[in-house]
Amino acid sequence: MRLFPGIRPSDLGARDGKLKPAPRTPNAVSSQTDPATDAAHYIAPLACHGDSEGTWTRLVQLVRALPGVEIVTRADGYLHAECSSKLLGFIDDLECLLDRGVDVIHVRSAARLGRSDFGVNRARIETLRTQLSARS
Repeated sequence: MRLFPGIRPSDLGARDGKLKPAPRTPNAVSSQTDPATDAAHYIAPLACHGDSEGTWTRLVQLVRALPGVEIVTRADGYLHAECSSKLLGFIDDLECLLDRGVDVIHVRSAARLGRSDFGVNRARIETLRTQLSARS
């Protein structure tokens, strides 16, 4: 049930190896944010552990298995998923971008509505990180 889906942003996606910047509101995280100037939004990228293609495949499977998640776009090294909250159906946009050059997956997870997400976006990324590490 999606009572508060918000409007899907039209400017998501990768451009020149970058995801959309995190919004100024505290309900988002991004691995492409500068931790020196915006520690509140920064989250480390996901490590590929020497096998970027294998890690990418596992990540897609893990995202697909998350409750309330629908993959919207999957292209070569890019993923956009909508993550719906259990009770009220608030939507967060989760983006993942494989950077084969440095063997990491950049992430961005942001709520569409409101100001606070009670740490849900950060927790989602850390859950994926833990799950990827357990399978490596």
